[in-house]
Amino acid sequence: MTQQSATSTQSTARKKGRRQQKVGRVVSNKMDKTIVVVVETLKKHRIYKRTYKQTKRFYAHDELNTCQIGDIVRIEESRPLSKLKRWRLVEIVKAGSGIVPIEEVLAEVDPDLSSATSSADDEAEA
Repeated sequence: MTQQSATSTQSTARKKGRRQQKVGRVVSNKMDKTIVVVVETLKKHRIYKRTYKQTKRFYAHDELNTCQIGDIVRIEESRPLSKLKRWRLVEIVKAGSGIVPIEEVLAEVDPDLSSATSSADDEAEA
């Protein structure tokens, strides 16, 4: 009986210390060995009962700089690695297409250019 209770407490202690994992999409890999992962969750409003989408950004450690923008990745909790990094990359679930949207490319080159093209498009539609 004592042997059984000892093993059951060990197994519950092992389950309790398990690290949390999340799956999300890489939105930035500009930093060295760091990626920014957006995790979207569906939540229900407590009064109105309407479902809404909540997005959170997590900074994760990518030791080999393998992730690209658009990849679907799994991250896991870890000890604090820097001021913002508390997660580490476990695996790349699905590789993204690697295609960056044109708006982001234009914004990097010249921020005024992207706002000018959007205003020109608005005038053309009217």
